[in-house]
Amino acid sequence: MSSGAIRELPASERPMERLLQFGPEALSAAELVAVIIRCGMQGQNAVQVGAGLMARFGSPRKLATATPMELAALPGIGLVRAAQIQAAIELGRRVLSGQGEQRGSISGPRDAAQALMPTMRYLEREEFRALFLDSRNRLLDVVTISVGTLDSSIVHPREVFRAAIRAGSASLIVAHNHPSGDPTPSPEDLAITRRLCTAGALIGIDVVDHIIIGDNVYVSLKEKGLLERVT
Repeated sequence: MSSGAIRELPASERPMERLLQFGPEALSAAELVAVIIRCGMQGQNAVQVGAGLMARFGSPRKLATATPMELAALPGIGLVRAAQIQAAIELGRRVLSGQGEQRGSISGPRDAAQALMPTMRYLEREEFRALFLDSRNRLLDVVTISVGTLDSSIVHPREVFRAAIRAGSASLIVAHNHPSGDPTPSPEDLAITRRLCTAGALIGIDVVDHIIIGDNVYVSLKEKGLLERVT
């Protein structure tokens, strides 16, 4: 591919024209980046800059977890283009998660996992979140309680239930991710669930489930019969 400007390429090779004609699914990851950043730098067009970006991160998943400073440090990107890329990724996350739309009922672990999976499956650090439900199991809010290290999250029951009371929650589901992609519960996961269930019983806000998110897979302690075992 020529290192000149995108406009110098034949129309059939320009990412914007290809997107409009065939749809975004027809474009490579590098071409999608080129559409976002619009132009390249001296000696490289936008597609080549996008290819360099993908070579650095290896996959769209790794790109989605990059920080603005990691993106900005790459040739041809800078802070403005890093912000454009991150804004596009975040918009995609919100579309997948339904954020901003009317929240429905959570009728079981699958509903809870589907609400969380788009935004949690690619996280590189453990995050502990709570889904707050009203008396009809309608979702009131999803709140990030804590962000931990690469392999552990630290949460205290008071933080969970302070947020639950603020939201007017009748019950709640807690969830966290395993960055390894394997959602198998650890002894620590069972221990924090036990503490939360005990605190919830005292306060009068039931802990309905603890969902552990992996890479497009999840474990529900309730489904596994582990919730009853820790209470």
